[in-house]
Amino acid sequence: MMRRTRRAVFLLLAASLADAALAAPPHAEAPPRAIASRGPLNEEELNNITVFKGVSPSVVNITALGLERDFFSLNVQQVPQGTGTGFVWDAQGHIVTNFHVIQDAAAARVTLADHTSYRAELVGAFPDRDIAVLKIGATASKLRPVPLGTSRDLQVGQKVYAIGNPFGLDQTLTTGIVSALGREIESVTHRTIKGAIQTDAAINPGNSGGPLLDSAGRLIGVNTAIFSPSGASAGIGFAIPVDEVNRIVPRLIRDGRMVRPSLGVTAAPPELNRALNLPKGVAVVRVQRSGPAARAGLKPFSRGDNGSIVAGDVITAVDGESVETLDDMLTALERMQPGDICTLTIWRSGATRRLAVKLAESED
Repeated sequence: MMRRTRRAVFLLLAASLADAALAAPPHAEAPPRAIASRGPLNEEELNNITVFKGVSPSVVNITALGLERDFFSLNVQQVPQGTGTGFVWDAQGHIVTNFHVIQDAAAARVTLADHTSYRAELVGAFPDRDIAVLKIGATASKLRPVPLGTSRDLQVGQKVYAIGNPFGLDQTLTTGIVSALGREIESVTHRTIKGAIQTDAAINPGNSGGPLLDSAGRLIGVNTAIFSPSGASAGIGFAIPVDEVNRIVPRLIRDGRMVRPSLGVTAAPPELNRALNLPKGVAVVRVQRSGPAARAGLKPFSRGDNGSIVAGDVITAVDGESVETLDDMLTALERMQPGDICTLTIWRSGATRRLAVKLAESED
């Protein structure tokens, strides 16, 4: 009985309020509120704007295209299979991006900041460093090459900017700092990319291949990977340092591939060093006949007539740079050109010596 009484009172009150609202006079006009003055933008905001306006015309959207057969007509057509970011390298139409952005693609399209789109051709790629160069047929007046900086003097804590196309949203700016230097990340070929820049600037899927910039708007790296359990930005992103990019890209444009200099040796697996208690380095188990190493006098490990191991050479340094693994040695050699002369430090039967070797062109 009590519940029914309360409900009746509630309904009566609601009806009374509704009648009162209908009978009330109209409200006075409510004008928009006045806008408060904000004052000038601060120095950091102005620099953010300057960097974005200056560099965003150099940043492009890359669409990787795959082939798909229409179910009804059986015609083969190109369909988007992924997107990424790149940037204008020069006025000849060369575009730099990550290799994994266009990996396995049948074709690619590049969309400039003004939304004009061009079919791209692959000029060359170096998967070991996740770098690829495309070329488009845009006129020089439409191309704005990105300003080039250096990664040689970067310091942890300095401000950085990333511009890219995360999740297909073009021309997105994020900011952060250099969180660490000298990081190692793995390329698509499982080779180690050394000297990577770590940043907390937000990098998400679609940012790959885009520029990492310093506060002057200069290119200092190519955003290539994130460390994240969810696949989205978790404050740990990595970029290939620009000095490495500036070493590789001109060679890809010139040769269409990364021409590797060769010593003409075959390396033993690391287990041999441990089994024989050898120093850290690259143990040589084969020397190519008439190759650079053979001409310089390198001696491989081999087996004697009785099956025992005959000691050979262990390469411990290239031009004074210590090498502990085959990957270390390849990285050191890739900084050179076929025909260059390098100095190898080798260990042989407990003694250390140095040999000058004239590098040849790799056959791969």
